[in-house]
Amino acid sequence: METDASISVVIPMLNEAENAPSLIAEIVEAAKFCPIREIVIVDDGSTDDTVGVIKALNQTELKVRIVSHTVRSGQSAGLRTGIRAAKGPLVVTLDGDGQNNPADIPKLFEKYQASNKPPMLLVAGQRAKRQDSLLKKFTSRTGNGIRRALLRDGVRDTGCSLKMFRRDDYLALPFFNHMHRFLPALFLREYGKIELVDVSHRHRERGVSKYGFWDRLWAGLSDIFGVMWLLSRAPKKTEITEVTE
Repeated sequence: METDASISVVIPMLNEAENAPSLIAEIVEAAKFCPIREIVIVDDGSTDDTVGVIKALNQTELKVRIVSHTVRSGQSAGLRTGIRAAKGPLVVTLDGDGQNNPADIPKLFEKYQASNKPPMLLVAGQRAKRQDSLLKKFTSRTGNGIRRALLRDGVRDTGCSLKMFRRDDYLALPFFNHMHRFLPALFLREYGKIELVDVSHRHRERGVSKYGFWDRLWAGLSDIFGVMWLLSRAPKKTEITEVTE
């Protein structure tokens, strides 16, 4: 039986056969320092041997599960599929390209444990030192600056995929494509709390990025207006008391 602190690590992957073995090995190592119980890989229609490589790994310490999309559906859809399949009450998300460091997962768990665990809690990593090209840094900072000014979520780096939250809290949020970029604002919409943790960031050593300049900039800008609409329609905070007969 899973305890209320059991962690499922959810990772969407697209053509990450070269990165999967080392990333999974690092998560197994991180599990020595926090209660990670399983890894859920969501293969988003890979055309390489991502699934075959993962199946060939000899895992004895952590259960590794694979859920596959038959059609490429994007990162937000991959996250939702994996989170719905997760068995642990706590979820950690990270990218499949190896740029997020699994050694930072215990930092997020420590912050979660110290937070008194309020309802709708999001523990979000923010990259302390980006290891990306100047173009990616520019588009990310531009998009983050516009988002932060318009949504007022108080987070400088929502593009960091390393996050921890309760599975049920996430599934209570409105779902839409690209929602993973706006989780802090969506948690605040539900009167939640955001805790920030500085985490490391690494160069992509293998494979290629799945996002281009226009994907990052224009998609993000157009989605912001949709999130602003959602925020304007946020339910009023109410106190609920139990009625007994």
